[in-house]
Amino acid sequence: MTEDLLGFPRNEPDLLDSQPRLFLLDGMALVYRAHFALIRSPRRNSAGLCTSAVFGMTNTVMDILKKERPTHIAVAFDTSEPTERHRMFPAYKAQRDAMPEEIALQLPIIDRLFSALKIESLRNPGYEADDIIGTLATEAAKQQVETWMVTPDKDYDQLVGEHVSIFRPGRKGSDFERIGVPEVLQKWGIERVDQVIDVLGLMGDASDNIPGVPGIGPKTAQKLIQQFGSIESLLDNADQLKGKQRERVEENRELALQSKQLVTIQLDVPQDVSIESLRWDGPDEAALQSLFMELEFDTLGKKYFGAKFSSAANRSANLRTQRVKEIQTSLFDEPVTEKTIVDVPHNYQIVESFEDQDALIEKLQAQPAFAFDTETTGLDPRTADPLGLAFSFASHEAYYVVCPDDPQAAKDVLKRFEVVLNDPKIKKIGHNLKYDLSLLKWQGISYCGPLFDTMLAHTVKEPEMRHGLDELARIYLGYQPIPTSDLLGPKGKEQRTMRDVPQEKVVEYACEDADVTWQVAQILEKELDGAELTRLCEDVEFPLVSVLIDMEFEGIRLDTDALAAYSDELSIEIEQLRSEIFAAAGHEFNIDSPKQMGVVLFDEMQLEANPKKTATGQYSTRESELERLSARHPIIANILEYRNAVKLKSVYVDQLPTHVDPRTKRIHTHYSQSWTATGRMQSNDPNLQTIPIRKARGRGIRAAFIARDDSHRLLSADYSQIELRVMAELSQDEAMLEAFREQIDIHTATAAKVYKVDLEDVTREMRDKAKTVNFGIIYGISAFGLQQRLNIPRDEAKQLIDNYFEKYPGVQRYIDETIAFAKEHGYVQTLTGRRRYLRDIDSRNRGLASAAERLAMNSPIQGTAADMLKLALIKVHQELQDRKLETKMLLSVHDEIVFDMPLEEEATVIPVIEEAMRNALPMSVPIVVEVGMGTNWLEAH
Repeated sequence: MTEDLLGFPRNEPDLLDSQPRLFLLDGMALVYRAHFALIRSPRRNSAGLCTSAVFGMTNTVMDILKKERPTHIAVAFDTSEPTERHRMFPAYKAQRDAMPEEIALQLPIIDRLFSALKIESLRNPGYEADDIIGTLATEAAKQQVETWMVTPDKDYDQLVGEHVSIFRPGRKGSDFERIGVPEVLQKWGIERVDQVIDVLGLMGDASDNIPGVPGIGPKTAQKLIQQFGSIESLLDNADQLKGKQRERVEENRELALQSKQLVTIQLDVPQDVSIESLRWDGPDEAALQSLFMELEFDTLGKKYFGAKFSSAANRSANLRTQRVKEIQTSLFDEPVTEKTIVDVPHNYQIVESFEDQDALIEKLQAQPAFAFDTETTGLDPRTADPLGLAFSFASHEAYYVVCPDDPQAAKDVLKRFEVVLNDPKIKKIGHNLKYDLSLLKWQGISYCGPLFDTMLAHTVKEPEMRHGLDELARIYLGYQPIPTSDLLGPKGKEQRTMRDVPQEKVVEYACEDADVTWQVAQILEKELDGAELTRLCEDVEFPLVSVLIDMEFEGIRLDTDALAAYSDELSIEIEQLRSEIFAAAGHEFNIDSPKQMGVVLFDEMQLEANPKKTATGQYSTRESELERLSARHPIIANILEYRNAVKLKSVYVDQLPTHVDPRTKRIHTHYSQSWTATGRMQSNDPNLQTIPIRKARGRGIRAAFIARDDSHRLLSADYSQIELRVMAELSQDEAMLEAFREQIDIHTATAAKVYKVDLEDVTREMRDKAKTVNFGIIYGISAFGLQQRLNIPRDEAKQLIDNYFEKYPGVQRYIDETIAFAKEHGYVQTLTGRRRYLRDIDSRNRGLASAAERLAMNSPIQGTAADMLKLALIKVHQELQDRKLETKMLLSVHDEIVFDMPLEEEATVIPVIEEAMRNALPMSVPIVVEVGMGTNWLEAH
């Protein structure tokens, strides 16, 4: 047995095929268990983020991977959508407290953990994790796959069978408990495993609000099932009972049957997951190491990555610590000793009566600026309820306006403050203002005026640091705000929601947030000025907040019926491809198994004399490898098509409809405007930027995004080859500028130069290779990289690059000058002044230095293109408002903006949009905007 770099035993194919072991993890149950196991001493990173759940989950999964050697593994999570149990019994789980905020904040990180571990995360709207696991475990058992359900939940006992067992986490560091049929029968005092359902149905379950039969507890339930065998038999023979017990059973006949149905785990969840698709082939080590470093899991990092992690983690931490010291040295005369609210005199006031509200409004109207913060019941501004508003306009002073529990009364309070929120003369300061202002918009409250967001300001000023408010308070104020856990309490089911927290504590907590934001803003304003970054914030980042809020609010219509039909079409196509693949192979095999596929392609069909192998010794069937061999046999093309169709169906076609808001009937994605160091935005929940459009199937998904109604059309405005145009602008290479000015296809022009032929003699193959060179140069591609990308000899790849720089000397000059600037100043910047710091540019480690040089080359190009799109969004949004047009911006995807346009505005609005986008960031190189329209996004694009 061999081990990989992390010490995980390698899955040796010949052994694993004969002894498959499937582990199915109950995600949310393990998350709660991990979080509350450390509730008395929760883990936090230096930014103040609670990481207890992530840490506990990581340890649990790593132990399973290392000690149990699963061949297949997956984790299942619940979703927020109501299940059949909720529809049958509305009180199901109704008494449960809202998810603690500290857990909610960790869920996206836990998703990243499983992504880095390359473990499939399973979610099926309308079904709970136990239903998903029950269905998969039953299917695996039919295939005689040994299956272990990893969960602390007793309900899973009903699923145990010959090939299905429970792997229950131990308490306080003890070993896992292995539970099979004998253990279940003994524990419940029953003869058959399925009788667990009857016992649970009779006794009920307080945690899930399942009533059972009143007055019958666990012991009585066990005795009755021992005697009668099932709930149905008990009900048929209730006359054998005596006294109160008979009366209770007879009076609650329907309740008993309903409770049994509620506790029964479903075994027929509709899903497209095959057991083989859950095969585990090892983690993404780079992603896992990066996540450990970000979360400051130093012990885990050193355990699994050794000195390699220690060096990187220590270096990263040291750089952050060094930068914090530099900032604090410039701000404080003495070493910082962190203070808390008990150390600092403050005046925080509660505002409840109309008279007090009016007095506060009058004070706010007299201010040139104020900081504010909302207290709410959740993290999604579309669905959260407002609890209060905190305001601050002087250090150590703040006011908390209470919103009543009644939704309409709460809106009425917010409406009273609309007069100051909507005052164009007053600057509104906040931390992550997009959340607060989105909440107000969904509550029907408008706002306007200049904005200052401390999170965005710090992102611009210190792009490589953490940007949480607690971290900023620590750095810039030497102050530790009240932890959220102090407010909500330590225990799981008893942990309070914000509504239950004593009002004086909420006032103190909320006012402190507003006060800290105000103080940090005063410092960051000066910091931005000193670094000449104020214009970037005031012209780009801050105005963009309102644009993104409006786009998210509008959403986009989705044709769910069309997607359902398309899903059926894909199912048929997938089956056809399977048949063709089997026919070519001469027999059936598991197409989702890389091992079996490798055997078919390379042992049986011998499509490659010396096929590449993975670290585990299996034949490589990665997409890039199959594409390289695609001309060898039609089976490879069919396999690639099969994979594409399966992924498209499961990831997009079947999932997008679950994101439609039931109230608006539209999809409302969320945008992060500082997702990358270059300033590129990211769409998430759902991510609409990853929809594949190069193949016809992906384009079919775009066809499901449709216009508002028959009187509207979707309009797409897309920058043409914007990064290459930015390169021409930054390099001022005359040959490249001339090609754009003369409107010559840039890839054809490049092909003519690197192959030294006339334009009319450029072939399609030459143009395709030149296109790869054009975009490769932006990212610092080497001759080896180009050789791999184009599958050409190394000499030819080197010659292409040499010819490129010979014909475009300005590009080489730009690269040399940019790297020299980075070495002198430690950063590079975009045309708008956005900086990318490059700590490794002078590293003695040539690998690190080379990577930094590539970033120096491409960051100004990518960043300038990203800033141009942001400026375009701002300018177009303003033009639409100023001209009082009804056309609405809906989406921004890569270099494209999508609009809902009334038909009667076509002649007016298209020139407005084109003009605003072309002049968003004036350049000497011509900027081209391609516009299209249609009833759906595909037609428009």
